[in-house]
Amino acid sequence: MKIMNILQIHNLKPQFPCTFRTFPHHSLSGSLNFSLRKSTRLSSSSFLLLLVTPIRPTFKIFTVSRIEAPFFENNKEEEEEDEERNSATNLTEFEDLAPDGVVYQNTLRLVECSMFAAVTGLVYFLSNSLSIENYFGCFFSLPIVISSLRWGVAGGRKTMVATAMLLFVLSGPVKALTYLLTHGLVGFTMGSLWRMGANWGLSIFLCTIARATGAVGYVLTSSFLIRENILALITINIHASLTFIFAAAGINTVPSMNFIYSLFGILVVLNSGFFVFLLHLLYSVFLTRLGMKDSLRLPRWLEKAL
Repeated sequence: MKIMNILQIHNLKPQFPCTFRTFPHHSLSGSLNFSLRKSTRLSSSSFLLLLVTPIRPTFKIFTVSRIEAPFFENNKEEEEEDEERNSATNLTEFEDLAPDGVVYQNTLRLVECSMFAAVTGLVYFLSNSLSIENYFGCFFSLPIVISSLRWGVAGGRKTMVATAMLLFVLSGPVKALTYLLTHGLVGFTMGSLWRMGANWGLSIFLCTIARATGAVGYVLTSSFLIRENILALITINIHASLTFIFAAAGINTVPSMNFIYSLFGILVVLNSGFFVFLLHLLYSVFLTRLGMKDSLRLPRWLEKAL
């Protein structure tokens, strides 16, 4: 009332050259936009009401867009990775099963060695049972030589051991030990030397020693089994035979036992040497016919003959 009286006393009428008008602005900040007009006038009461009333800004809330699924999903990527892994494993499996693969070669080596061992054990068992061992004795070392040439020294050793174990099951330890001493050692020595490319001189010499050692071992083993010294019987018979020959020839000398032992050793070595030499010739011809000539180191005279 005091304000109205003051205005009436002085006959003052508030005139405003411009008025304020609010307009909501459609923006994220929600700020107010004021426009000015010179032609509009406000009264004193409306002016006071304008000052007293609070101004409330209006905001427009924007909705967030929905999340859409991506074009390339994770499931598809995982499926592609699984397919790549499966293809890689399939390729490795095919590589292993290839003729040049490691798995294929190991399997082939195992099959060949087992087949050679089975055939050798069966033939040796039948030849002993039918007493025809002398006719097939030269072929008992051949499977070990072939395994050594094809699969290395390890292949020949496995064939020899497998044959001995098979004979141990079929015929007992005596036949298995006999095979090892008379045929297994010779075949393993020959196959190993031929695999390493040794010449015939060294091969015949070492195979002769192996054959002679096996023969002496066979005699000692038989002596132990029958409880009789077979080596002493052999040397005594040789001594008696030489004494009779010297007496018939008019030579009044009696050979000593040391001479008899030396003569016995020389005869065993010569017998083994001739046998090994014949085995070299036979196996060379046989393996050449089988197409394994490149794996052999033959002397020149034999190459010309073949």
